[in-house]
Amino acid sequence: MITQRDTVNGAHFAFTDRWGGVSAVPYEELNLGGAVGDDPGTVRANRELAAKSLGLDPAHVVWMNQVHGADVAEVDGPWGDRPVPEVDAIVTVRRGLALAVLTADCVPVLLADPVAGIAAAAHAGRPGLVAGVVPAAVRAMMELGADPARIIARTGPAVCGRCYEVPEVMRADVSAVEPAAHSETSWGTPAVDVSAGVHAQLDRLGVRDREQSPVCTLESRDHFSYRRDRTTGRLAGYVWLD
Repeated sequence: MITQRDTVNGAHFAFTDRWGGVSAVPYEELNLGGAVGDDPGTVRANRELAAKSLGLDPAHVVWMNQVHGADVAEVDGPWGDRPVPEVDAIVTVRRGLALAVLTADCVPVLLADPVAGIAAAAHAGRPGLVAGVVPAAVRAMMELGADPARIIARTGPAVCGRCYEVPEVMRADVSAVEPAAHSETSWGTPAVDVSAGVHAQLDRLGVRDREQSPVCTLESRDHFSYRRDRTTGRLAGYVWLD
């Protein structure tokens, strides 16, 4: 259920795999995405299971309506009856409030400055990398008092640069914005390495405490992959502060 978990100075980071939930094929088992065609009640049950496994109150996890952009929302609690905004990053100064990001090949980015008490979660696919969603999230944290030198960054399971095949023109467009994302598949065709691009952006912003998951979602049958399966579930990354 929780494939990776890390705690640093009261900042908690966690990423799920696909097992331990109640969804049926093709979303088996721990689908946490509410907009992929799975039964809503099943998704709610999966979110409760995942949250409780982390010691979190499922009602106090904040989710996003992700659209592959670069908009950031500051949050101080769950949305309740309000519409969930179309953003790809959320930031909070409320300790104990968990922020969640959904992925199935894109890069889940979890950020925290434990000293300032600021956390953020971002969804960085290829479009978000180019749009600058991760720098936008870091800047939002800085505006609230975070220091990049104190920010801890963890990126979760995502399609790797050896597997993310794209047309040459697309690779060129991405590389023009972020050269570190330039890659080649293991079979010798143009590719994009979004995780490498995200970490290069974080490095330029002064974020030094960074760790990247070794898991490639397309290669791992323990993780959901949109590129591999098309109709599939979604993984989640969670970040919160004591």
